[in-house]
Amino acid sequence: MTGTGSATAPDPDRRPATSNPFFSASELPYGLPPFARIRHEHFRPAFERGIAEQLAEVAAVGADSEPPTFENTVAALELSGAVLRRVSAVFFNKANADTDEATQELEAEIVPRLAAHEDAVLLDPALFARLETLYEARAELGLDGEQLRLLERHHAARVRAGARLVPEQQRRLRELNAEIATLCTDFRRNLRADTAAAALVVDHAEELAGLPDDEIATAAENARALGHDGRFALSLLNFTNQPQLAALEDPALRERLLTASMGRGGATNGSVAIAVARLRAERAALLGHSSHASWQVADQTAGTTDAVAEMFGKLIGPALVHAEREGAALAEAAGVAEVGAADWQFYAERVRRQRFDLDAAALRPYLELEAVLRDGVFHAATLVYGITFAERPDLVAYHPDARVFEVHNADGSPLGLYVGDFHARESKRGGAWMNELVTQSHLLGQRPVVVNNLNIAKPAAGEPVLLNWSEVTTLFHEFGHALHGLFSDVRYPLLAGTEVPRDFVEFPSQVNEMWAEWPEVLARYARHHRTGEPMPPELPSRLREAERFGEGFDSVEHLAAAVLDWTWHTVPADELPTADGVEAFEAAALARHGLAHPAIPPRYRTGYFAHVFGGGYAAGYYGYRWAEVLDADTVRWFRENGRTVRESGEIFRRELLSRGNSIDPMAAFRAVLGRDPDFGPLLARRGAGPAE
Repeated sequence: MTGTGSATAPDPDRRPATSNPFFSASELPYGLPPFARIRHEHFRPAFERGIAEQLAEVAAVGADSEPPTFENTVAALELSGAVLRRVSAVFFNKANADTDEATQELEAEIVPRLAAHEDAVLLDPALFARLETLYEARAELGLDGEQLRLLERHHAARVRAGARLVPEQQRRLRELNAEIATLCTDFRRNLRADTAAAALVVDHAEELAGLPDDEIATAAENARALGHDGRFALSLLNFTNQPQLAALEDPALRERLLTASMGRGGATNGSVAIAVARLRAERAALLGHSSHASWQVADQTAGTTDAVAEMFGKLIGPALVHAEREGAALAEAAGVAEVGAADWQFYAERVRRQRFDLDAAALRPYLELEAVLRDGVFHAATLVYGITFAERPDLVAYHPDARVFEVHNADGSPLGLYVGDFHARESKRGGAWMNELVTQSHLLGQRPVVVNNLNIAKPAAGEPVLLNWSEVTTLFHEFGHALHGLFSDVRYPLLAGTEVPRDFVEFPSQVNEMWAEWPEVLARYARHHRTGEPMPPELPSRLREAERFGEGFDSVEHLAAAVLDWTWHTVPADELPTADGVEAFEAAALARHGLAHPAIPPRYRTGYFAHVFGGGYAAGYYGYRWAEVLDADTVRWFRENGRTVRESGEIFRRELLSRGNSIDPMAAFRAVLGRDPDFGPLLARRGAGPAE
């Protein structure tokens, strides 16, 4: 429309480049990204500008005519890349939590470019020369502890990345990194498609006998969303054993469900995994390591592959013994010689009912999502750390399902924002995770904005969201990661929050699971969603007893997955299988470690092991068990140290959660417990020692 006295509203996607919301810091509270303004068209220009700006900033640091100092080199490096930080945080959150075809296409394009950009920053020779000068003189620079840690981490990152290699070796290293990044993106994309296609669709509600009525209604709603009106669909979660296996009465349907789960990615991702493992092995050799695992673990708290092997040796035998005891109990309950993989969870649930008079389905009416969140997760955080939460419906998140909460310290001072995105949808990848939209940093003047994503099925409109116990535990677990980000109190973004070694990062989140069954917390949230009646007083103790029945299975399936990951990343490249030999490779790896249990498949198989072939856990999945050693020891400390919960929480926050990677994480652990970790509490938890 044209004419005097009138104007046409500008098309938001055709505004001048200066209107790109990533080009300047957000003016919203806590720097929350302005999601209401962000369009897909903003991402590519922001990535391009962000990459170009940081390269120019790094070049300027390297070309500085002044002698290197901490401020003009290390701190200047921390200040670089503002636009790239902003766009990356939002884009990769979207790629995981609310993807679409355009996002996936851009992800496939941008990931290898970012890998090349990271190499350009890490391998810049002029910058590395300045860092090397500072590193060699670090004892005379008068740095405080956090500054020294930052200098050491920047220097170590570049040495590990190949800064000391000759140019020809660096050229090959850059090629390898780009190829690996591309293949990992392909793996994730294949898995999303395979998982969606593998949803188990049935024609009649009667086929789902054993599932609670609300889950059947949710399956009907899920089928409708997937284009199967009038039918029922069970979409797959990202791990092997689907929760419905514990309830479905039809053994043939249980078999179909497990087969669908274990078959994902076999045809599409086997060759991708082999290629990734081969390239990682070549890269490790280029960097002077015998394997990718050796290169990876050198920068973790474990330190050496021998330490990881020792951990496997301590845990596998007791786990198998415990699992065999459980399997014998299941076979007795089933009246058979042995129970198969598809039936294990079904008969485990029967045994729990018989031994502990506990029906898992009977718990669900007492575990309504909103109550678990506010009266469980949030209340526990208030009880332990004094922080409080207020929902901010005025702040817009990236999806209508995502809710924003403002978090305050006990004294009322602002802490940060928590975004909760709890429901499954077709545009979200499987699993549960935490990430940061804004990283805490005093240098950048930023308070944290953290996100938790879960995949809880959304019921029909107006129906309550009832959880199973595993989902409750998962929510507490992921919130432990959120607390790690929220409590960060460091100057430099590289050292903030969850930027700790991979085999340490799961430790605080696993500790936070303890509050799910803490009596004062459980009594507050575990109330019937209709009547408000508390969970019957005998159920919590039965629940704890029943939870211990299953520790053997849980340990074996986790250790089996960790062993698969470890084997892929320790064998020489010439011993890796061909595409048609992946199953045999897996079987041999499990057998070699004594974990080829016919009724307990690994928690992840190669084709859907996104942690390893699509994420950052390569040669690091052992970290869940490694961190559990620290977790079990710390849980015992909380229970037995003689202080109040609030006093203990303050110590844990001050000495560990707030420190990020600004000190050696194991030094932070020792600052809390006063000693090195003890394996005893974990072995007791897993049924291989005296009770905690």
